[in-house]
Amino acid sequence: MDLYTKTSIRTSKGITKAYSTSFSLGILGLSKPLRDPIYAVYGFVRVADEIVDTFHGTNQRDLLERFWADTDRAIDEGISTNPVLHAFQYVVNAYQIDRGLINTFLRSMEMDLEDRTYDQSAYEQYILGSAEVVGLMCLKVFVKGDQAQYEALTPYAMKLGSAFQKINFLRDVAADFQALGRTYFPNVDLAQFDDDAKMAIERDIERDFRKGYEGILRLPKGSRFGVYIAYMYYYALFQKIMRTPSSEVFSSRIRISNRKKYRLFASSFVRHALNLL
Repeated sequence: MDLYTKTSIRTSKGITKAYSTSFSLGILGLSKPLRDPIYAVYGFVRVADEIVDTFHGTNQRDLLERFWADTDRAIDEGISTNPVLHAFQYVVNAYQIDRGLINTFLRSMEMDLEDRTYDQSAYEQYILGSAEVVGLMCLKVFVKGDQAQYEALTPYAMKLGSAFQKINFLRDVAADFQALGRTYFPNVDLAQFDDDAKMAIERDIERDFRKGYEGILRLPKGSRFGVYIAYMYYYALFQKIMRTPSSEVFSSRIRISNRKKYRLFASSFVRHALNLL
């Protein structure tokens, strides 16, 4: 069983590396005991997201429902023949991750099965499920069972997850609207997306970022550097988006090159080593 669990975690690690350079490098900044659990969380989240975003031409609702049922069963039984779910259940059971967080996340994935324009209430619900509770799953790992620390850091983790997701929305605004029929930002007419609308979204993201950064400084030492790296990558992307006119944001996907990501990793390590965060 140990071999199978290790192999399952390596599967999620492979998924993480294939899908996200940013998060892969961020995970490398965590202390070694924390890396495998976070790979397992990311693998689970990524597969669920792929079901609703890219498995076109299939019965996506049925696939998500089966994935959800298989997740519950894996957690209950402590085993799954699906390596991604086996790795995830291992972490859920080892770190006592609240099932409510998992269900909230999967409900947000379910929301993506329908083309929709989000009002404020649905937008907040989606952000909670798709990003904030994922941050809380990771926080459960970071605090290693310290419930008081978990509760103290919860609002900061949620705001950082919110900032990351809103940046994803802004980066992918054209693809979400044109290819997937989704308008996440409430009270924004994407058919007439302009600099004023973009700036209002950016001010909201900036507030989330400030709160999230406060939490990074309070994280346990073993997780602080890794989360700071992810923060730096997303903040660099955010700065680039802020410098880009709304028309260009809506017509192309803004990216940070891997070369710059590696430079950010190096500079972040120096700041961390010198206690300059």
